[in-house]
This record gives sequence, C-alpha cells and structure tokens, in this order.
Amino acid sequence: MLLMASLTAFQRLKRKVFANPEDTMVSGAKVALDDPYVERIRRAHYNDIENILLFISIGFLYSLTKPKPVIAVNLFRIFTIARFLHTVVYTIVIIRQPARALCWMTGYTITIFMAIWCIKSNLAP
Repeated sequence: MLLMASLTAFQRLKRKVFANPEDTMVSGAKVALDDPYVERIRRAHYNDIENILLFISIGFLYSLTKPKPVIAVNLFRIFTIARFLHTVVYTIVIIRQPARALCWMTGYTITIFMAIWCIKSNLAP
C-alpha cells in the first residue's frame, strides 16, 4: 500500500497533473481530477485499502484460532502474492480481464475462508 502512494505521486509528477492548485509548482502542471493514468492507480490503491486492511483484521482473528501453521502460512503467502499480482496487472502491466479479477478473487476467497473458519471455531463446543 505504501508503494501505491509513491506510484500515484510519481504518475502525478510524470503527467504534471495534480489535485490541488498549490501542488502545481512544476512547469506546465495543471489541476485535474480526471487523468486516466492517475485515476487508475488511485483506484488500485483504494482497492488495496479495502482488501488488505480487511485481510489483516481477519488474519489476526484467524491466527487466534490456532490453525495448522502450514495452512496459515500458505494462506498468507498466497494472499500476498495474489494482491501483488493484482496491483501489477492493474497499474504496471495492464492485462485484460480476467487476470485482475482472478487475482482479486483469490485474495477475497482466502479472506472469506478465514472469516468462516473464525466463526466456525467460535461456535464449536
């Protein structure tokens, strides 16, 4: 997620498109909120915030259920790889769908699995 903020700033500088008038100190810069390249990165960043923060929260609760370490580690690894690939195919090497959707669905499925596991673990006698 930190990389996304830097990537947004880089794209704004490269395209000389900023959100606030005081940021237009660069020669030829303008205020615009509709640059397709900047907005694509912002959408990817927002998607990361929506999904990664939820995963971290559910992952913490999941770890409290004392799952098998090999399963937990692999779920965390697969989620991380899927989110990394999602960011890459969304912002850097834009690939047609369903590449991005598959990456997103992988992470989302893992988060749902861990949430269900948490609920099931707390309902069991």
